[in-house]
Amino acid sequence: MKTILKIKNSFTNAVLLIAFLLVSTASIAQTEKSEGSLGTLKQINAGLLNVGYTEAGPSNGTPVILLHGWPYDIHSYNEVVPILVSKGYHVFTPYLRGFGTTTFLSKETFRNGQQAALASDLIAFMDALKIDKAVIGGFDWGARTAVVTAALWPERVKGLVSVSGYLVVNLEANLKPLPPTAELGWWYQYYFATERGKQGYTQNTYDFNKLIWKIASPLWNFDKATYDQTAQSFDNPDHVAIVIHNYRWRQSLVAGETKYDNLEKRLASKPVIKIPAITIGSDFDGAFADGKAYANKFTGKYEHRILKGIGHNVPQEDPKSFAQAIIDVSK
Repeated sequence: MKTILKIKNSFTNAVLLIAFLLVSTASIAQTEKSEGSLGTLKQINAGLLNVGYTEAGPSNGTPVILLHGWPYDIHSYNEVVPILVSKGYHVFTPYLRGFGTTTFLSKETFRNGQQAALASDLIAFMDALKIDKAVIGGFDWGARTAVVTAALWPERVKGLVSVSGYLVVNLEANLKPLPPTAELGWWYQYYFATERGKQGYTQNTYDFNKLIWKIASPLWNFDKATYDQTAQSFDNPDHVAIVIHNYRWRQSLVAGETKYDNLEKRLASKPVIKIPAITIGSDFDGAFADGKAYANKFTGKYEHRILKGIGHNVPQEDPKSFAQAIIDVSK
């Protein structure tokens, strides 16, 4: 009788073990899936966020982190990632807060879009993945986050690629008016400063962002499928809050969080970037495309490249040039 019970118990335990393994496998499948050329889409708790990100390339390769801007997402790197992977790089492409599958761990966390918050997100992301040092590249919000990170935590950055150069926000300087033609280019920031703008962006996010794509890259003939692939990222429940706070904070219309005050104070001193860097100017930058306005902010090994006929979304419009910049700055 005891022998029969032992057999029954062993069988039961085996069934339970198999069931546990199946559930565990299903759970993994829900958090990791293929994202085409970008690699595997994963989720990880990092700092204040559960970050959605893709990972591709050999685990022993040089880590590269690619950061997108607004109103874009990780798919700006669809063609950049395969180039880097073919060269042996280990590439990570995270969704910024307010985009895609990146969400806040607590509903109580303030939906903050200031530059120090986004850079702190990146450091938390690197810590969570145990990435001690990486080559970091980006454009728009992504470039700003990369530059801020290089300024505040240079020991964590092996090399920097920044579209539009030194994009650190200086709140005091932002209070000063620009020439009318320059002010015209920032119309959406003033729109977002109003309650009407917040409501308008909430109701018309898809069409609004598509318009920004066209304005920022007038020579880029993207199709609906390309835009729609990215537009899904704007469905994030925190997207509008993060975008509105980001632009209102830049205009000193709303406050940031006091826990970032020391970081913002350091950034207000306009710190130089001492690590190897390549900046990229494009048609979007207009008179500043030559990079002369910020060349003195880079005191390490430095190069500026100009891409003519290319708009703001450099990695998606000219992936070969962007990938080459990552490769060159990592040497």
